[in-house]
Amino acid sequence: MKKSKMKTQILVFITLFVLVQIGIVVGYQSTPWVAPDKYQNMANPVPANASSIAAGKALFIKNCQDCHGKKGLGDGTKVPDLKTTPQDMTSSKFQSQSDGSLFYKISEGRNDMPKGKKDFPDESDRWNLVNFVRTFRK
Repeated sequence: MKKSKMKTQILVFITLFVLVQIGIVVGYQSTPWVAPDKYQNMANPVPANASSIAAGKALFIKNCQDCHGKKGLGDGTKVPDLKTTPQDMTSSKFQSQSDGSLFYKISEGRNDMPKGKKDFPDESDRWNLVNFVRTFRK
């Protein structure tokens, strides 16, 4: 009888542990990511010309593509190793965000996404990334 009770306790513990982990991941994924007002209305100072888009593309390929995928679908090669799923940058939900909101998110990062202001200290690089991800519009 003691063995049976111990097995039950172990099973309950494992079940609770798994449920807590699932809850953490779901909470990690489902928290809305909203840029502060200051950024939502911020204008992009870098014209979306061929030069800017090419610069943004080069940065994206080197630093973002492994997670976000070649076409911005959130299907990069590192996705299986992430706790969160990168957004589909071609979606209307993603593309409806202001340039300032995208700049904020690139700059600050969240969860698995690193802070772009550390990797790209020059703000114009982050604006070039904004201009490039706009090319993923459907």
